[in-house]
Amino acid sequence: RIATAPVGEDLYAVIVPDVERVQDAARLAVRFHEAMTSTTGVVTHVGIACSPDDGTIATELIERSREAVLRARREGQNHVEFFSSSMSRWAFERLTLEQSLRDALRNRELVVYYQPRVDVESRAIIGMEALVRWIHPQFGLVSPGQFIPLAEETGLINPIGDWVLRESCRQNAEWRRMGLPRILVSVILSPVQFRKASLHESVVSALQDAELAPDGLEREVTESLLMNDPSETAAVLGRLRGEGIHISIDDFGTGYSSLAYLKRFPIDSLKIDRSFVTDVTSNPDDAAIATAIILMGHSLKLTVVAEGVETENQLAFLKVLQCNEVQGYLFSPPVPADRA
Repeated sequence: RIATAPVGEDLYAVIVPDVERVQDAARLAVRFHEAMTSTTGVVTHVGIACSPDDGTIATELIERSREAVLRARREGQNHVEFFSSSMSRWAFERLTLEQSLRDALRNRELVVYYQPRVDVESRAIIGMEALVRWIHPQFGLVSPGQFIPLAEETGLINPIGDWVLRESCRQNAEWRRMGLPRILVSVILSPVQFRKASLHESVVSALQDAELAPDGLEREVTESLLMNDPSETAAVLGRLRGEGIHISIDDFGTGYSSLAYLKRFPIDSLKIDRSFVTDVTSNPDDAAIATAIILMGHSLKLTVVAEGVETENQLAFLKVLQCNEVQGYLFSPPVPADRA
């Protein structure tokens, strides 16, 4: 519930509870400023103080928001200011990035890159991992590390993830129509997407619209996702696998890697996290972990994929361990579909 009160000449305090993110406070302030300017024509300045960082009682927060208003008036460039100037920069950078990401989806600035999965014995490409990339019109390629966490936080991962799924299915169907070898395209499934009630329907719809058989799609989930309500997770994955869709665990080895735990889930493959592959030929601990994962996977009759393979020595070591597939810069970085 929003409360307002006059706190001085031409000054009003607006108290808004339950605002969880700093950038949401910035967005609210911008909208308030725009509404006041458009309806009254009066030049308005907004100062923001956030609890608990700027104070825990009303008088502290009001005083610090007053200081932020005075700074906004004094500087004359920004009509909205946080009490903390460093927080102002951070919040508005995040707000700008979030709006740019929304625009990116509408303006088709997102593209799907593909990285091949290669059979260890034959070195034939037997699959592709789909990876979303953002090509900003001004800044060029934006790192996924910058925008994926923001997409998760804001819920934008849902429309972005749905688009990546549909585009990946469409592309694999096109490759098959071109007469290329039948491969599997893997698409990551984020925890936010996993919680959607319409997950199953959206996946089936994407396959049907692309006219792609279910055996052309693999959904990847992280090991940590399996820990959240295991019974429900197993049921959701079971429905997808019942359609003929492959299920893979990504970044395996970073969480609760138990044979008894894994056999509860309907999965087809494990992907060894790249952190254990980088030094697999020089670090005995990483070698032991990779060996244990491969043995565990094979005991459950699962395909084991090693991520982040960059050297022939790593490949040779994994071949001795009878790892099934590898993925990494030794064969190809992620590339657009026309170069895959």
